[in-house]
Amino acid sequence: MKPGFVYIITNKYQTVVYTGVTSNLPKRILQHKNKKYPKSFSARYDVSILVYYEQFQWIEDAITREKQIKAGSREAKNNLIRSLNPTWKDLFEEIENIMIV
Repeated sequence: MKPGFVYIITNKYQTVVYTGVTSNLPKRILQHKNKKYPKSFSARYDVSILVYYEQFQWIEDAITREKQIKAGSREAKNNLIRSLNPTWKDLFEEIENIMIV
C-alpha cells in the first residue's frame, strides 16, 4: 500500500479552494501549477497555491480524510487552513523535496 496526502489549494485571491488526494504531493502540486490538465477545475480557476496538506501512512486513509473535508462547509475549510497556515502562504517549497518511497 502507498502513503497518501490530502491537500487544499487556492487561487491568489483565496476565493476558490480545491481539495484533493494523491500519493505523490510534490508531483501533483506541480501538475496544478503547470496546468497539466487545461480543462480541469484547478486550471480553469487558476488554483495552484498549496495552503494545507496532511500526510497519511496509507492512501486509503487520505481518501477518507478528503471526503470528510469535502463534506464540510467553506468556512470549515478556511478554519482548517488557518489552523496550520494562518497567512495562507504557499507551502510548496516546504514539500517539494518530500521523498516518496
